[in-house]
Amino acid sequence: MAPQMAASVCSSPVFVLFLLVFPVFCFSNLISFTRDELLDIRQNTPHNIQPVFNYSDVLLDIVVGGAVALFKCFKKRKRGKRAGAFVKLRQRGFRTVLPSIHLANLRSLPNKMDELLLLSRTNKDFSNSAALCFTESWLNDAIPDSALNLPGFQLFRADRVAESAGKSRGGGTCFYINERWCTDVTVLKKMCCPDLEAFFINCKPFYSPREFSSFILVSVYIPPQAHMSSALQHLADEITHTEQQHPDSVIIILGDFNKANLSHELPKFKQHISCPTRDKNILDHCYTTIKDAYRSVPRAALGLSDHCLVHLLPTYRPKLKSAKPVVRTVKRWTSETEQDLQACFECTDWSIFEAGATDLDELTETVTSYISFYEDMCIPTRTYLSFNNDKPWFTSKLRHLRQAKEDAFRNGDRVLYNQARNTLNKEIRVAKRSYAKKLENQFSANDPASVWKGLKYITNYKTPSPSTEANQQLAEDLNEFYFRFETAGLTPHAPSEHLSIQPLTPPATPLSPPPALRISEDDVRQIFLKQKKRKAPGPDGVTPVCLRTCADQLAFIFSQIFNRSLELCEVPACFKRSTIIPIPKKPKMTGLNDYRPVALTSVVMKSFERLVLAYLKNITGPLLDPLQFAYRANRSVDDAVNMGLHFILQHLDKSGTYLCQWITSFLTDRHQLVKLGKFKSNSRTTSTGAPQGCVLSPLLFSLYTNDCTSTDPSIKLLKFADDTVIGLIQDGDESAYRQEIEQLAAWCSRNNLELNTLKTVEMIVDFRRNTPALPPLTIMNSTVPTVESFRFLGTTISQDLKWDTHIDATIKKAQQRLYFLRQLRKFNLPQELLIHFYSAVIESVLCTSITVWFGSATKSDMRRLQRMVRTAERIIGAPLPTLQELKISGVDENIINVDNDKPVEHVPGRSHS
Repeated sequence: MAPQMAASVCSSPVFVLFLLVFPVFCFSNLISFTRDELLDIRQNTPHNIQPVFNYSDVLLDIVVGGAVALFKCFKKRKRGKRAGAFVKLRQRGFRTVLPSIHLANLRSLPNKMDELLLLSRTNKDFSNSAALCFTESWLNDAIPDSALNLPGFQLFRADRVAESAGKSRGGGTCFYINERWCTDVTVLKKMCCPDLEAFFINCKPFYSPREFSSFILVSVYIPPQAHMSSALQHLADEITHTEQQHPDSVIIILGDFNKANLSHELPKFKQHISCPTRDKNILDHCYTTIKDAYRSVPRAALGLSDHCLVHLLPTYRPKLKSAKPVVRTVKRWTSETEQDLQACFECTDWSIFEAGATDLDELTETVTSYISFYEDMCIPTRTYLSFNNDKPWFTSKLRHLRQAKEDAFRNGDRVLYNQARNTLNKEIRVAKRSYAKKLENQFSANDPASVWKGLKYITNYKTPSPSTEANQQLAEDLNEFYFRFETAGLTPHAPSEHLSIQPLTPPATPLSPPPALRISEDDVRQIFLKQKKRKAPGPDGVTPVCLRTCADQLAFIFSQIFNRSLELCEVPACFKRSTIIPIPKKPKMTGLNDYRPVALTSVVMKSFERLVLAYLKNITGPLLDPLQFAYRANRSVDDAVNMGLHFILQHLDKSGTYLCQWITSFLTDRHQLVKLGKFKSNSRTTSTGAPQGCVLSPLLFSLYTNDCTSTDPSIKLLKFADDTVIGLIQDGDESAYRQEIEQLAAWCSRNNLELNTLKTVEMIVDFRRNTPALPPLTIMNSTVPTVESFRFLGTTISQDLKWDTHIDATIKKAQQRLYFLRQLRKFNLPQELLIHFYSAVIESVLCTSITVWFGSATKSDMRRLQRMVRTAERIIGAPLPTLQELKISGVDENIINVDNDKPVEHVPGRSHS
């Protein structure tokens, strides 16, 4: 049927006419017909030119099909671009961010040379590989390098030494380095012992990203009969020493590890080979400190080797491309501009504002707008472009020298290029020394904030991760999500009609009536002088640096506003506005709940809250839950982890105080919007909850949750802010435990709090040999998973009450931060500054809950932890306190805190030992 139809189409006169008429449709915009003209054409068309088709019932399909076919021919083809690691690797050639590597266990390199030569000629991916790493090369002094020549590659070999390894046959590792990728290769060290063979080389390729100075390739072979623990410890020590000598280099560890795993000794190194290399086992490993650095692709084994060939494709994205350049506009505060602004406010008659305002809202709005306006008028601004991989010592002179070097290279002037390169290197060293001297001067001048900022710049410590793509719809969705607790019938203009205030129960101990709160002008001046200049302003536009600079001039008017607000029990509307900045909780967002809503509120209101907070603490201090460890002086995470006692709760509010009405005004009719990048959602009014970021929010939350108590004395309920742990120790009967959980869920529902069941887990500690199966726990129709360990306030508690998991995580974090210490060591900073950085960044990690787990840690774990301290000592060049000394000092500090924390003395079970 199809061939006959095709023949009928080709022989049709209409089809030929269609081919002639179709080009006219390309200029259809130049041809127009009216409806009457088209009808006339149809009526006046002679019937004798109608074609005769063998299959006239498919005339429409033939015409439409022909039109579509011709349209596809004339349609311009859309050009696309394939994606993937292979495509990117082939496009970039030898200018890859990380080297592409082929890894294999050969079992005799000479016997595989023919196949390697064939691969280098026929396989472009293999011939363009930056490095080839082979273990079990089985080479010796009798085999010359000329017999192992691979065109385009340079051979570096580390043969087995019979005297060191205890046997002459087998073993050995080698590298083939592609000459088109790198010719500057240095052999760092060779290791050969019965348990380990390792080979270190340092490669400085023609191209590398700015964050890497060189690539250190390490080939490793651990025999199957080796003592794995001693081999890994030896290798870890050598790698740590190499990191200290080359802090800016990337170490890539490759080879046949058999049953060993380096992640236990060096947790910061990540293993990238995910495909089986021998049968179903992964015996060949590739380790780097970079997350998602490589993708492994298995290839056919070479010859009779029992390990497959693994192709490692670089997938790392450099810092320059991980985030777009940011255009920043900053205000340039100088002594002259500060004096001008102070003079403006000095000659301002604030009584005019008070006389002209009809209410408190108008007065506050006028004053804050006036301050913001004059700040913009007096303080000039500067706009600059910053890149993700910029360093603080980069200056315009360095950029000009870098451009001169690039111009000389493009012009082919070798002499001028060498001169420009040497000048640039010299100026970089001068700029680094100048910046180090600046940090030293700031440290000597007791300016820790500037010093810490400079240290973070040098080390890239805690660089903010790039946020997700922002859009208007996401901002609106987040704003709607944050309003999910708002009651439908709650109107912001009549809070008293809908907010039912529960009767307040006085405490058991009668208290004297609190004195009236009166804020003096000096109190406002002192709180303004404590403002941090680099904090962001709130929605009212008043910046912290303006309040600190003009504290003497602004203290009077704001003291008047604060006192009038307390007298009227009303918070000005502009002080209750907030801009929600969603902060991602994890690298990959899966839902709206993965954004933490941080509120950007008025800086003036935060100062006001601090003054009220000091007054509230004096009233509520004796009444607060003695086992609420968050937001309390002389309380720590260690206390919360150590304590598992019953709760003695009291009601906290005192009826009849005007301050409660002021807090009610503070919490109701709050205007907020969500800002996501350059997008802002619509402003909405809420009367539920307190914004995360307000000064009063922690204390108000503690007061709000104070009546969350256990009704059964056998139930242990522990709170730390919004983290809650419920425990039961009882012989076989868990009815009270499940009932307490149901009461907790009901309490959250009654008090408009959401119990996050996705973050709720259950851990069962049972040391009996035959553990009976327990029914699953259910909360709000969601089954709570049972886990073997969980992380509570930074401490990982395991089901067997051992600390291996917690110590592994501690060592991993400490090793990652040792990198920052090595970066600082290059600047020749004073030892005192390095010790301060170590104490703040590394020692704080090692000391986390050390009084809890130190006594139960194994000797092996203690050696691993002490190795971190010894490594830091070698980097700094000064002795550091041991773990035993840190533990003793931590116990002494806890004893002092217990003595200073008077309410805890009445808690049963708390001792000073």
